[in-house]
Amino acid sequence: MSSPTNTTHTNRLASATSPYLLQHQHNPVDWWQWGPEALAEAKRTNRPIMLSVGYAACHWCHVMAHESFEDDATAAVMNELFVNIKVDREERPDIDQIYMNALHLLGEQGGWPLTMFLTPAGEPVWGGTYFPKEAKFGRAAFTDILREVSRMFREEPHKIEQNRAALLARLADKARPAGKVTFGIAELDNAAKQIGNAFDVVHGGLRGAPKFPQPSILEMLWRAGVRSGDARFFETVEHSLERMSEGGIYDHLGGGYSRYSVDERWLVPHFEKMLYDNAQLLELLALAYQRNAAPLFAARARETVAWLTREMTTPEGAFAASLDADSEGEEGKFYVWGKNEIIELLGPDAGEFFARHYDVSDDGNFEGHNILNRLKSVPRSDADEARLQTLRDILLEARAGRVRPGLDDKVLADWNGLMIAALVNAGIALDEPSWIAMARRAFGFIATSMTKDDRLGHSWRAGQLLFPGLASDFAAMIRAALALFEATGERDFLDQALRWQKAMDAHYADPDTGGYYLSADDADDLLLRPHSTADDASPNPNAVAAQNLVRLAVLSGDDKWRDKADTLLEGILSAAASNLFSHMALLNALDLRLRAAEIVLTGPDAGHMALAALKLPFLDRIVLRAPSSAALPPLHPAQEKLKAVTGSAAFVCVGERCSLPVTAADQIAAAVKAMRTA
Repeated sequence: MSSPTNTTHTNRLASATSPYLLQHQHNPVDWWQWGPEALAEAKRTNRPIMLSVGYAACHWCHVMAHESFEDDATAAVMNELFVNIKVDREERPDIDQIYMNALHLLGEQGGWPLTMFLTPAGEPVWGGTYFPKEAKFGRAAFTDILREVSRMFREEPHKIEQNRAALLARLADKARPAGKVTFGIAELDNAAKQIGNAFDVVHGGLRGAPKFPQPSILEMLWRAGVRSGDARFFETVEHSLERMSEGGIYDHLGGGYSRYSVDERWLVPHFEKMLYDNAQLLELLALAYQRNAAPLFAARARETVAWLTREMTTPEGAFAASLDADSEGEEGKFYVWGKNEIIELLGPDAGEFFARHYDVSDDGNFEGHNILNRLKSVPRSDADEARLQTLRDILLEARAGRVRPGLDDKVLADWNGLMIAALVNAGIALDEPSWIAMARRAFGFIATSMTKDDRLGHSWRAGQLLFPGLASDFAAMIRAALALFEATGERDFLDQALRWQKAMDAHYADPDTGGYYLSADDADDLLLRPHSTADDASPNPNAVAAQNLVRLAVLSGDDKWRDKADTLLEGILSAAASNLFSHMALLNALDLRLRAAEIVLTGPDAGHMALAALKLPFLDRIVLRAPSSAALPPLHPAQEKLKAVTGSAAFVCVGERCSLPVTAADQIAAAVKAMRTA
């Protein structure tokens, strides 16, 4: 292939009429508009064409432009190797349709920005959508793609289509450079398969005993099911939730889940109930119910919130930390039953009926006592369920007269943050607005009584605040604030999240990893600052922070938060490669980073459209309401979306690809699905 002799470059977009093209008129790229002159230049210089198609309100079009097209070094590679053509798909939908169809036929996912490589005659060869400026998360850098495509044109011009597989293989190598630990979709899928193989196919949960709920692992498998469409991942999670929810680890009279099961069947719990366990399980129950509408999952969610309301809510509206396992010096005494007690309370007929359904016997199923459970398969009609509900209420009232386990009524900001977000997410999924009201009240208490200036404390009890807080407090409460902002559209929640995030960065950041120390830089009673990245019974604060940063980028309109998320994810995952099992929550954050559905709702009907968008599973959707420009910061990129429509619309981006605007609320879910299955 001959090299072009002309080394001067001219951006030819200044004469365009399209506002989108005019946005690129000052790029250092030698842009051409589509037309005979551009095609003739490609033939004259024997260079392939790099076709970039977008539209003014496409967020990821602007991100790629900022990262690559405004970068002198990247532009130099583009100008040397290609004839570069920029197209506004709204101005030339015919061109867009031709090459988007070609991209689909090549087996690639569609969306905008559309990046296609063409022969000098305009024939499509290969392409994609957004390409990152630098290699990350298993994707090659844009300049590596440019050079490799050009090499194939130069060295194998007659075998381009046949060598597509070789091209992809070489790009995959460049996306995973030697000596660098790389995580992307392939690594997420491999980890999910390995974890899935460790699950107990009979009893659910990880094989063996004791059995812990492991919500982050269950979430990781759920996300794998969404990514792959493989129902086995969903079924593994649903089976585990079903066994937990029917087992003795669940309180069948009062609601709520115990800490763990000492046996492999979920029968015998360690009887303490923790706020953080129930928060995480509440979210999983809501997700499972959204998928399969199983009455069991909705019932357990509602019963658990009833327990939270009845036994765990403080007078201030926040949530207590835990209930002890022991009462009267004996673990579980408050919860177990003798069969004779049940017969006396319910009567012989009803007592035997209840005993049959809840595994109650004369000898008991645990050290001479009975732990109520429904692990045995017993046929039940709707009438049976209604009768059992009445009988459970009688036993619950009788149990209330026993000596209760101790209540640890301190308010922990991090555990409350987990529960606040869970109430919001589950409340939306199960149409329970009162749960969101509970969440608001708890949030209000922590944002006022547990905050000094812009900094959180950790623990509050009897008017005393333990200060300063931990990174886990900031991460969980920022997550709670963002959940409330998505649910309500009230700007105060976003503003509070941003204040806390800036305080977290100021006092907890670790510049070496991009992550966070657990303790503050001015906590003066520690010999050293703990800095674990592994999950505990709750997700590691670095993982929660990574998800927050991804959401903040969309909701605030500031891409610096996404850059911080990328630094955190790459920094910690590289160090954690040898122990992924303890970093499941961080893998979940990476999945959100790579696959989030960003849904920006504009126009006077934005509130109504939000109801439909919020019904999408909360794990991987981010909803921003922008009914008018006043709802957004002046420099928010969604301002361009407002300018682009006269009525109402939803702008949907998935995994750095954007769809066309959606104008009806009932089309939003279909648009997201189409983007994910293209």
